[in-house]
Amino acid sequence: MLIAQVSDIHASTENDHLFRFDQVLNWLTHLQPDVLVLTGDLTDGHWQEGYKQIADRLNQQNYPSLILPGNSDDRCLMRSVWDENRWAHDAQGEALHLIHNTGGIRLIGLDSTIDYKDYGSVTDHLEWLDNQLSDTGGPPSLLFMHHHVFASGIPTLDETMCRGLTEMEDLIRRAPARLLAISTGHVHRPIAGMFAGVPAYISGSVCPANPVWFGAVNVPPANDPPALMIHRYVSNSFTSHHVCVQDHLY
Repeated sequence: MLIAQVSDIHASTENDHLFRFDQVLNWLTHLQPDVLVLTGDLTDGHWQEGYKQIADRLNQQNYPSLILPGNSDDRCLMRSVWDENRWAHDAQGEALHLIHNTGGIRLIGLDSTIDYKDYGSVTDHLEWLDNQLSDTGGPPSLLFMHHHVFASGIPTLDETMCRGLTEMEDLIRRAPARLLAISTGHVHRPIAGMFAGVPAYISGSVCPANPVWFGAVNVPPANDPPALMIHRYVSNSFTSHHVCVQDHLY
């Protein structure tokens, strides 16, 4: 199984981020993943046409796509563009969770967004997540979210990381299902860490990256190309790759 993860396009009428998304999709034609997971912040400014353009691009691919919202997204507009059936029907409130079983692995998408807030929270969704991880005999799982679950060290972004993590850690540690990893977005930097004893990742972004800045006076420059992740699950072995897509290739 090859699972591609793309995060934080932040497309709007004021930028060229759809072109950067095209670069990522062009690169994926060489890899041909089994599924693509988008972990939020697809557009800015409630841009419905942007969602339609992203949907058109995804429809041209020969692999399925799974879509989670981020803090910059509009759930109502997402529902107006995509079929409601792509998300779980047992979610609380307006949350857009998702489940996708394929190739001996379960992909879980947990909507961590809160309307009108940059930070996220899982507090209202832990019962739903517990239900997904309660199957002792089920396949191993990979959990996707938008908001990161471990401190990146970048002060301004860690102010907006996910809330409810202590309870979520307890849930994961006692859950009978095998959780391979947690992979998120939001920070616009490729970062690896740990959470609840399992690997945790932050995907790089399609939009321009944030600097590797830890609060010091000097801010290092950031000129990273569009980035994505590739998760590989083969013969009970799981690996994750951070990939940058160079502009000059296309």
